[in-house]
Amino acid sequence: MLRLGLTGGIGAGKSTVATLLAEHGAVVIDADAISREIVEPGEPVLAQLVEEFGPGILREDGSLNRGELARVAFAAPEAAARLNGIMHPAIRAESERRIASAAARGASVVVYDMPLLVETGQQDHFDVVVVVDVPEEMQVERAVTLRGLDEDDVRRRMQVQASREERRAMADVVIDNSGDREATARQVDALWQGWAS
Repeated sequence: MLRLGLTGGIGAGKSTVATLLAEHGAVVIDADAISREIVEPGEPVLAQLVEEFGPGILREDGSLNRGELARVAFAAPEAAARLNGIMHPAIRAESERRIASAAARGASVVVYDMPLLVETGQQDHFDVVVVVDVPEEMQVERAVTLRGLDEDDVRRRMQVQASREERRAMADVVIDNSGDREATARQVDALWQGWAS
């Protein structure tokens, strides 16, 4: 089974590439989806976050207010490090469980879609590291216009993430996602054909 680590900065288009790989038959494990599941009310990780950042990160119904957590956690590198210290081990454990499950089901390619793959030093756990790359201003524009995020929040997140250069240095393959979807699809197709041959 080929274990592929897929990463890129906020707004780079990892989801587009993950979808294209899934269309070829890859099993995609989405770290962002896992990160949302493990902070549902009643989950131990949510309790840890409240203990670390205070009850102000919760909504009245007891669910996590992601915007408030982001505001508090991305205000300073030390706070972001504390958030990562709680979230990343839990995400990694659940991801490994899902990767093992995919292997047991006979998957030939498993894609781990992980925004902070480089930052968490996990690139060595994969056979191939694919970095989705666009210029930084395009990252900001896409995150604001397509995802509805606040520009200042996006720039704060980018400051605590690896730089484009750091991600590209860890890449086995770089997908340039600055063009249209068809251009990206052609790169993914070529990549897939290389694995199939």
